[in-house]
Amino acid sequence: MQCLLCGSETKLFFTYEARLGQQYYQCSGCSSVQLHPDFYVTREEEKARYLTHNNDVHDPGYQKFVSPIVNGILEDYEPSHKGLDFGSGTGPVIAKMLRDRSYSITTYDPFFSPDEDALNSTYDYIACCEVAEHFHQPKEEFTRLKHLLRPGGSLYLKTDLYDATIDFAGWRYKDDETHTFIYHADAFRWIKEKVGFSELKIMPDLIVLRK
Repeated sequence: MQCLLCGSETKLFFTYEARLGQQYYQCSGCSSVQLHPDFYVTREEEKARYLTHNNDVHDPGYQKFVSPIVNGILEDYEPSHKGLDFGSGTGPVIAKMLRDRSYSITTYDPFFSPDEDALNSTYDYIACCEVAEHFHQPKEEFTRLKHLLRPGGSLYLKTDLYDATIDFAGWRYKDDETHTFIYHADAFRWIKEKVGFSELKIMPDLIVLRK
């Protein structure tokens, strides 16, 4: 198969025997690891999996988990700026935390907040927390996110990155069957250059792409 992000050739990387022999391929270009589309769950199964998440917006642990994104936005933007929580899920905690500080932020989620009008506007910043690893068409999704940003706007992401030091067989991140595309840092460098962002910052708990 060809990489679903950069189009480079891939090779079989891991077979998950405990889960019906699911096959993961690694890209020769951007080094990302991706589940073969033949093994994707159905849309109904995907939604059911998300409904098992305990995303209580008042949970201090959940708020702490998303705080790198929230703090990045608070540092870079004012309440007068317009934001989007893309893939806001069953509990839009980022939107809640920012609205508590009088920030103007819209939510969009294809399952739980499917307001297509939200995708017909542009934003100063976009939050994308634990969402990118679910993309079935990552190149198209990052292109869409860039188009949703105003000039100079920022995309704040949280997703676990793969690198060669990780024991993939024992890595819990692959165990979520809805995690179909797992990025390497090289993938975000490719996204910056080829999708056309002007700046990229990769930090331990936060990735920022600036238009």
